[in-house]
Amino acid sequence: MHFPSNHSDLHSIPVQFVKGIGPKKSALLEKAGIRTVEDLLLHIPRRYIDRTTVLSIARLREETLASAQGPGPGGGDTGGTEPRREFTVIGEVRSFRVLGFGAKSRFLLVLADRTGTLQCVWFGGVQYWKKMFRIGETLAVSGEPAMYGAMLQFVHPDIDRIAVPEEGENGAAPTQWVDALNTGGLVPMYPSGEELARAGLDSGGFRRVIAGAWKTYGGLFPEILPRTITDARGLVSAHAALESVHRPASTTELREGLRRLKYEELFRFQIKLAMKRRGLREKPGGIAFTVKSPLARALVDSLPFTLTRAQVKVIQEITADMASPNAMNRLLQGDVGSGKTVVALIAMLIAADNGYQSVFMAPTELLAEQHFKTLRRLLGDSPVNIRLLVGAQKSALRRDLLDDIRGGTARIIVGTHALFEKEVAFARLGFVVIDEQHRFGVMQRATLRSKGANPDVLVMTATPIPRTLSLTLYGDLDVSVIDELPRDRKPVTTVLKSDEEMASVASFVREQVRAGRQAYYVYPLIEESEKLDLKAATVHFARLQQEVFPDLRLGLIHGRLTGEERDAVMELFTRGEIDILVATTVIEVGIDVSNATVMVIENAERFGLSQLHQLRGRVGRGSDRSFCILVAKRWIAGRVARAASRGTALAAGEQLLAERRLAAMVATTDGFRIAETDLQLRGPGDFFGTRQSGIPEFKIADILADAVLLDEARADALAIVGSDPHLGRTEHRPLLSYLRSRYHDEMKLIDVG
Repeated sequence: MHFPSNHSDLHSIPVQFVKGIGPKKSALLEKAGIRTVEDLLLHIPRRYIDRTTVLSIARLREETLASAQGPGPGGGDTGGTEPRREFTVIGEVRSFRVLGFGAKSRFLLVLADRTGTLQCVWFGGVQYWKKMFRIGETLAVSGEPAMYGAMLQFVHPDIDRIAVPEEGENGAAPTQWVDALNTGGLVPMYPSGEELARAGLDSGGFRRVIAGAWKTYGGLFPEILPRTITDARGLVSAHAALESVHRPASTTELREGLRRLKYEELFRFQIKLAMKRRGLREKPGGIAFTVKSPLARALVDSLPFTLTRAQVKVIQEITADMASPNAMNRLLQGDVGSGKTVVALIAMLIAADNGYQSVFMAPTELLAEQHFKTLRRLLGDSPVNIRLLVGAQKSALRRDLLDDIRGGTARIIVGTHALFEKEVAFARLGFVVIDEQHRFGVMQRATLRSKGANPDVLVMTATPIPRTLSLTLYGDLDVSVIDELPRDRKPVTTVLKSDEEMASVASFVREQVRAGRQAYYVYPLIEESEKLDLKAATVHFARLQQEVFPDLRLGLIHGRLTGEERDAVMELFTRGEIDILVATTVIEVGIDVSNATVMVIENAERFGLSQLHQLRGRVGRGSDRSFCILVAKRWIAGRVARAASRGTALAAGEQLLAERRLAAMVATTDGFRIAETDLQLRGPGDFFGTRQSGIPEFKIADILADAVLLDEARADALAIVGSDPHLGRTEHRPLLSYLRSRYHDEMKLIDVG
């Protein structure tokens, strides 16, 4: 059964109706996110094989022998800075077998073309490889060739399946796209997976079904970009773009097709952000606060420090929003220790002077508790009633707290996810602060917002966000940045030591303690793990106390302690009654002890870059010079040090990710530079390490590599929504129809910040 080919919306045609797919394969495709014909046509090749540059096995043998005798094309001693010499050959599987036994077994495959044979070898996973190949199938094999005796060999090559003996139907020849391998041109290699490959949807299988789908449905692919944009940006049509991506006639045509598809993917996202931004600005019923606030003035006058220029600028931006009748939706970015909490408190005091309640929301109970204490300390003798609402509270206290919130006597409520609960009702909620907001989902923010009368929202993050990611993730928000640290703060000196230098590290820590300072020792685990050679806080706390610092006062804190136990330890450390605090990453955020001047992070290679930077931010919070000592395995520390002494960049492929993270930490204390490096290392999807971050998973575009296209798409989206906010013009109706059919639920949430 085939779905009617004249159906106008490819988004509504299930992929199972494409010839050659059916119910079983469509179930597997759905797992891979391919549910409709449109999804299938937007399944873009991960790379291409240029048949005109693929070597024959005989020619590859000549190249390999020549390079072994001296520097040839791509040969010679490059010192490890040049890319690997990688080649591709295409041939037929003649045989394969397992050699050896047990841990020493290896899988050997013989590939042949008209000019000769070569071996492909894999060490390990032999049972997997045994099931992966068939005699007579055609493979494209890519890797770094070597001579093993007289035999040409690839070790652990990349494999792309080009054709299998049964590829043609009823004995017919393979499809034209597979034949292209024999006549020259660019051959698309599609992403697949083990399950899909077993079902016949390897790269060759995808070429086959996509060719059929394109022939039947390609003419129906929607054109959503208005001519004004395609003409101004020099973009080919959507139909031409897909044609050139799936069946490229040249690299130039392919480049233009990819450019169009990348632009459109970025534009679709930016138009949604632009519409959300517009909707938030136009939503009626916002609060116009009177920003002249005796409470805020009293707070500023009582501070033992002077606000920085950056803080003053940000406060002016926030108060301008608060004075407007439109609801505020603002992102406040600031590095560790830049003073975001004081700024947020000033805004909440303005709300209190206007008779409104404020919420300060944190992602964890520990962080909520720390914020509560910080805010209460800053408020001093202020009459403003501030309360803490978390999940683990006794019922009597909770009833009293809920009554205070419901009755309006609680003016500032610090809390966690417990604030979302139905029983939490506010008398007059007017201002919402969401700290580390990337840890909260869109629906949760909508729930919190609905508890007030369209309150102003201030989103805060101590994770500096690179501009490209900010435009993508927070394009619907106004952005304020505190890019200045307090005047009395000195940069933290960061050094990298090997684990064989722990005695000298301990000696330095002892010197700092004797000078009246305090220190942190941070470990990645709470208890010993048999699987990981990591130092655990509980075990090494005992070792440090008994063997290294028997004469000093040590404390231990980690996530498994109760709130009361953590509070007791932190109180002792804050009062200076603990010299060295041994901890896990539970102290990553929210801890502020100005007398602590040394942060020792053991097994630093096991921490993420953002995490290391947050931990470093726990010291350097006073006027004394502070130090962050990263301790790593000897060979890792040595490689980073040698690269630094040479003044060479830590290039991808040359260095392990851990080495590049450590090198970045030593090189800079600038949180935004750290964030740029972190984004490059991890990619956007893992930058925040959470699925609720809201970061879109672009299938084609790369927000780092395609930053110019991102800027263009954002500018065009803002211009369209600015001139035609409801997309009612004739040239914008295809775009509106597309958005409604694909993003119906998102469009309903368009007023959620």
